[in-house]
Amino acid sequence: MIMSGIEARPDAAGAAAGGLVERLLAGLPAEAVLTDPDVTASYANDMASFCPSGTPAVVVLPRTVEQVQHIMRTATELRVPVVPQGARTGLSGGANASDGCIVLSLTRMDRVLEVSPVDRVAVVEPGVVNAALSRAVGAHGLYYPPDPSSWEMCTIGGNIGTASGGLCCVKYGVTAEYVLGLDVVLADGRLMSTGRRTAKGVAGYDLTRLFVGSEGSLGIVVRAVLGLRPKPPPHLVLAAEFASASAACDAVCRIMAGGHVPSLLELMDRTTVKAVNDMARMGLPETTEALLLAAFDTPDPAADLAAVGALCEAAGATAVVPADDAAESELLLQARRLSLTALEAVTGTTMIDDVCVPRSRLGDLIDGVERIAAGYDLTIGVVAHAGDGNTHPTVCFDARDPDESRRARESFDAIMALGLELGGTITGEHGVGVLKKEWLAREIGPVGLEMQRAVKQAFDPLGILNPGKLF
Repeated sequence: MIMSGIEARPDAAGAAAGGLVERLLAGLPAEAVLTDPDVTASYANDMASFCPSGTPAVVVLPRTVEQVQHIMRTATELRVPVVPQGARTGLSGGANASDGCIVLSLTRMDRVLEVSPVDRVAVVEPGVVNAALSRAVGAHGLYYPPDPSSWEMCTIGGNIGTASGGLCCVKYGVTAEYVLGLDVVLADGRLMSTGRRTAKGVAGYDLTRLFVGSEGSLGIVVRAVLGLRPKPPPHLVLAAEFASASAACDAVCRIMAGGHVPSLLELMDRTTVKAVNDMARMGLPETTEALLLAAFDTPDPAADLAAVGALCEAAGATAVVPADDAAESELLLQARRLSLTALEAVTGTTMIDDVCVPRSRLGDLIDGVERIAAGYDLTIGVVAHAGDGNTHPTVCFDARDPDESRRARESFDAIMALGLELGGTITGEHGVGVLKKEWLAREIGPVGLEMQRAVKQAFDPLGILNPGKLF
C-alpha cells in the first residue's frame, strides 16, 4: 500500500534527529537551503482556496540536476516527504507543503538551454517562466502555444505538473501535446530520461505523457524537450454580444461544426461582464447576457471573422464587432484578461472551478451554474475557453463570513457534480491537488483509482513525493 501523507511524514524532531539540514548542506550551497520559519512559511501554499497546508522543515532551491539528485537521495534515506514547487500560481493546492517536508522549489533552474529552428524544439529547465520561453523562441521565428492566464509568472515545470492549458488551446492544444521528452529525478535520486526530440517516436510505453499532469507525485522534472511551431501572424479578434448565454453557446456549436479553427474562442457570462464593467468602466452594454470573443491567426483573418460573425448573427447575436488591426484586437481582449481580477473585486475572495464539458453541453453547464448561484445565494461568474468546453465558474464570497464560506465550498462541489453529470471532467487544466481528491475518485472509479495508485507505488514506493495530493 502507498503511504498516506500522514504515514510518510516524520515529525520535526525526527527530521532534526536525522540531521536533515546538515545532510542537505553536504551537497548544496548554504544560500540554497532556507530554514528561517518566517521565510519557509511563505512557501507553504499555492493560490487555491480551501486547501490546508503544513509547515515545511526546510526549503531548498537547487540550480543543477546533481543538486536535485542529492536532495532526493537525502529524502529517501531519511524518509522525509518532498513537495515540488514552481511559481505557486496553481489553483488546486497541488504545491501545498505538508508538515515536516522538504519544499523543493525549482525556480532557480531557469535556463533555456537550446532553441533549434531546424528540429523545432526548445530544451529548458523547469523554472523557466512561460512568457520568457515564448519571447526566447519568438526571436527565432518560433512559437510555444500553451499560454495559461498566469503565463507571465508560471513556470514550465508547473505547467507540465498540472498539464495546463490556456486561451489558445482550441487551435493549438495543451501542454501535454508539446512535451516531447523529459529528464526526471526519481524518488531515490536516480535520473531517468523519457521520450525523444525527434518528430516521431513510439519506443515503449509513453512515460513522458505519464509525467505530464502527475503533479510532482512520480518524480521531479529537471529538463524538458518542448515542441515548437512556426510563429503565426498576429490574430484579429471579433466580439459578439448575445441576449442569452444559450444563444452564445449555440454560436460556439455553429462555429465548431462549421469546420472553423479559431486561435481563440472565449465566453464571458453576464456576471463576469458586469464585474469587468464595474471595475474597468469598459462601456460594455449592461444588457449583454454573454460576450463571445473569437480570434483567427490565418493568412486572411478578416474573411474568417466575417464568416464567424455571420454564424453569430444566425445564432442571435445582438451586436458583432470585428477588429481592424492588432491594436483593436488587444483592446477587445482586455475584457477577457480582466475577468478574474474583476470577479475577485466583487467580494474580495474567489474560488475558481475548472470543469470541462463537451462543447455541445456548454450551454447546459452555464445555465446550471446560474441555478446553483441562485440556490446558494452567491455571485458566480463564468468565463470559459468555449472552443474546448473548459469553463471556469468563479465563486465570489466573503472569506470572513463562515456561512458564506460554507456555501461557497458547497456550490463548488455542486458545479463539479454538474460537470460530471453532463459527461465532463472535474478539471481541464488546473489539476487535482488537494482540492479535488474526492472528486477524482468519483470520476475515475474504484478500478481506475487502484491502477493509478499502483503506478504511484511503482515510482514512489515510500510515498514521499508530494504526499496527500491526487488521492
